[in-house]
Amino acid sequence: MILPYLIVAPSGKEGRGVFTSKALRANTVIEISPVIVLSAKERKAIESTKMGSYIFEWGKTKKLGCVALGYVSLYNHDYTANCEYEMDFDHHLISIKTVRGIKKGEELFINYNASPNDKTKLWFDAK
Repeated sequence: MILPYLIVAPSGKEGRGVFTSKALRANTVIEISPVIVLSAKERKAIESTKMGSYIFEWGKTKKLGCVALGYVSLYNHDYTANCEYEMDFDHHLISIKTVRGIKKGEELFINYNASPNDKTKLWFDAK
């Protein structure tokens, strides 16, 4: 499920990003997408490719990986994100939810550290 007013467009932050064409309220689930779970061996092989920038750690031990379908892998990072993601390991889903009200036309961000305000330095040099 992807809300019909989410769009992918060029981002001033990094490549492409996800934007909304409608104002959104706080705590709105905007996307629920299935994932393809990768074994630890598959994850390691993919991490050395261009796709490595688009996968998520997966599972309680974070040894597995996953490829998220839908727009999930296109949300850019921000340390003060306006959205958060939740992983459902049992049903192989990732949900994206707003954490504050968002204006029409605004880019939607997640914090790659999994918590909207976690300022821990990332494993790469995010802008």
